[in-house]
Amino acid sequence: MPLILASASPRRLDLLARIGVVPDAVQPADIDETPLKGELPARHATRLAAEKAAAVANAGTLTLAADTVVGAGRRILPKAEDEATARTCLELLSGRRHRVHSAVTLIDGEGHARHRLSTSIVSFKRLTREEVDAYLASGEWRGKAGGYAIQGRAEAFVRFLSGSHSGVVGLPLFETRALLLAAGYPLG
Repeated sequence: MPLILASASPRRLDLLARIGVVPDAVQPADIDETPLKGELPARHATRLAAEKAAAVANAGTLTLAADTVVGAGRRILPKAEDEATARTCLELLSGRRHRVHSAVTLIDGEGHARHRLSTSIVSFKRLTREEVDAYLASGEWRGKAGGYAIQGRAEAFVRFLSGSHSGVVGLPLFETRALLLAAGYPLG
């Protein structure tokens, strides 16, 4: 059965390749990602992954979608689209723990949806102004949840990680593999 990846993220393609999965097609879902009033970070990630998968799903295909949300307490941190937002996120995360919720949804050929959620705890060192400025100058933060990419320069800021490194990058491989196997997708 063909596998469709409902994501525009090149990181998700790279992560899938690590477990030997190459989607038959990539069809990014166009959905409204605005958090609902009072929505908590884990619920937000789960809802978005499910909505992305549903927006792309077709009979006779497997559709895989994911969403990653950085949460500081009850607060959902945005995908940083400008330097001011990235700076605000980094200053908020400096010297403290936060949670990264990475949700995955797989819809099978009959329309049955399966969901998994990976929650990781990440602790940043206390960042100096110079470190924040240098990271912002790199541009690596653009479009990243919470204003950082753990798979890049920001990994040097992480003093503690409990959970899934691949989940923090954007696709928890353990949960994704389990969903694919449960749906009968052939994995080596």
